[in-house]
Amino acid sequence: MNLYDCKILLVDDEKALRDMVGGFLRRAGFHKVTAAADCMEAEELFALKEPHLVLLDVMLPDGDGFSLLKRLRKMSEVPVIFLSARDEDENRLRGLGLGADDYITKPFLPEELILRVTAVLKRVYRVKNMQEQELISLGGCTVDLGSGVVKWNRDAGDSGEMMLTAKEYAILQKLAQERGRIVTIDALCDAVWREENYGYENTLVVHIRRLREKIEEDPSHPKYLLTVRGLGYRLV
Repeated sequence: MNLYDCKILLVDDEKALRDMVGGFLRRAGFHKVTAAADCMEAEELFALKEPHLVLLDVMLPDGDGFSLLKRLRKMSEVPVIFLSARDEDENRLRGLGLGADDYITKPFLPEELILRVTAVLKRVYRVKNMQEQELISLGGCTVDLGSGVVKWNRDAGDSGEMMLTAKEYAILQKLAQERGRIVTIDALCDAVWREENYGYENTLVVHIRRLREKIEEDPSHPKYLLTVRGLGYRLV
């Protein structure tokens, strides 16, 4: 399983925080995020979505995170990270004593959250992110995501290698994370240009064309990096 295929359930009664944390996770590549505002909704979504990780607030309108964790533990050993404004040692120890995998005190940096989430998922599920995965094979072409090098050995007998640019790398990495599935134009622009992605659709087309020139035998008739008209692109 790929790291970014993991499903995350976020439980917090503050909508602004749910939106903020969900945004952090999605920008980092975790797109399977579901949010709940209270214990009842969290239990319903837990049974429905079967998440790989729960981010859990301590103070909830219809109970508390400690009691909710006890109930979840009767159903699953899914890893849980507490997100709490309470920083007293007693609460931290209580959460960890109940079987939580980590405890993060609000406010926290986005980078800290992503690092903690990634560390727990890797430890529990032995998943890998795209930078750690093996080479991507596309017919006679092989892409090493660790070095950004494209190597090919084509039918005509010629071989060689080229480097991906930073934006080509970001595009291919995003497509590889969702391999076989459609990645929308907006999602690709967000992966490459982050928050400043408005108006880059035409520029994206240029980068896609240059990327095809490096990974396709016939860039005019691509076999691997496909256009899905009106939606986006797909790596097969």
